[in-house]
Amino acid sequence: MRISDIQRCEVRPGRLVEWTFSPATVEAAAVLPPDPRPPAYIQESHIRTARSVREDGLFVPTWLGTAFDLPGRADLDALERALRSWTLRHETLRSGFRWADDDMHRFTLDERDVSLHREVVGDFADTNALVRYLQDRFDVAADALGWPNLIYAAVVREDSISVYMAFDHTNVDAYSLQRIPDEIHELYSADVAGRPAAGPPPGSYVDFCEQERTSADGIDDTHAIVARWREFIGRCEGRLPEFPVDLGLRPGDALPAQKLLCEPLVDAATAAAFEAYCRPYGGSLVGVLAATSLIVHELGGQPVYRTVVPFHTRLKSAWSDSVGWYVGGAPIEVPAARSFDDALATVRAELRANRSLARIPLARVLRLLGADFRPTSPDMYSIVSYVDARPTPGSARWAEQKAYGLIRVSYGDQVCAWVNRLDEGLWFACRYPDTEVAYKNVRLYVEKLRDFIRSVPAHDRSARDSQRVAEPAFL
Repeated sequence: MRISDIQRCEVRPGRLVEWTFSPATVEAAAVLPPDPRPPAYIQESHIRTARSVREDGLFVPTWLGTAFDLPGRADLDALERALRSWTLRHETLRSGFRWADDDMHRFTLDERDVSLHREVVGDFADTNALVRYLQDRFDVAADALGWPNLIYAAVVREDSISVYMAFDHTNVDAYSLQRIPDEIHELYSADVAGRPAAGPPPGSYVDFCEQERTSADGIDDTHAIVARWREFIGRCEGRLPEFPVDLGLRPGDALPAQKLLCEPLVDAATAAAFEAYCRPYGGSLVGVLAATSLIVHELGGQPVYRTVVPFHTRLKSAWSDSVGWYVGGAPIEVPAARSFDDALATVRAELRANRSLARIPLARVLRLLGADFRPTSPDMYSIVSYVDARPTPGSARWAEQKAYGLIRVSYGDQVCAWVNRLDEGLWFACRYPDTEVAYKNVRLYVEKLRDFIRSVPAHDRSARDSQRVAEPAFL
């Protein structure tokens, strides 16, 4: 799925309709007793960061969403039933948090108490006006510090419906967003056709939060994973790693506004050739990180590229189809290499050695380290992420459906980059601080990454292949 913002996801005019939780649902939630299942560490860290930034006087929207088309004349009753059915399938969407002094407590609605309220907002003939309205509406309705923190919308036209769904990040990750178009399409089509929708109910992310937190709370500051993070952060001069190029920022500056860069990186044939070259070392993820290490060394001169690599934590089949924020991070360190193959070997070894660290939430590790990581930015560190999205159900229809994964670009001092493998090739998206220096260096990074991916398959492989036996990908 292409990652974009609301400004660049092919919004078209039409009649706008919204769905939110009904007043009765909100009232039912207000009197619920606490749910003993705790927030995940990543949820708590996200909400505490949002609160800290808000207390500093800055409203930083951080919602995620998806946009996609449904074909044919709109049946809004069927769509409403599909949206409610989908919401009931994923328990985290009817679960929220309240503060008691400085502690967060969960509450969770019963399915029978969940209903949606539909409102026809009006007709929009101007695309820019519609985009502005959607962004402003989602900022309020999917706020990290509010509840409910999700909203569904549809732009209705004679021959199609464009669906927009926005969520606070506590409810969803990128994989969750990728599955939504196919799930909603199936529920909607089944309702219109009068047939039962396929698929068993997925596991609950709320249950996962409890299990993960219980496991994380079972370690202390003597655990080997904590020791390895302590050493890594120490080599980062007591911080989590930033993107190691000049971003035009000065210590003590206010949190800067951000910009989004998103575009095709290479076509399908080039992506396949790059994957084939990198497969003996673990595949394209290793290749993207290895190339990045060489590029940022050229641009920034740092002798070692340090980063935190995001990995999903859906380690049991019960979580495969579940909506939630199933993400952990593993640190890697890549010294400046003499060649791409050397960098590939180093990245592969680092990921093999450190991937298990992603199973313990970083927020738990930082708490055990006792370091002062007071959250002042929505991003704790910079990332370069790679995901092959092609196995996702319905991915072959994404281009036809005009399907996008949406990110809200507002404020932040880090660089967060995503490379997604789609049927049509590699798609690149990146949030970065809105400075001339950052734009110049991020633009250089993208161009060099594109050139690198295009050139690698042309390298002479004979010497390389004669020195080692290919191994299966570890990812």
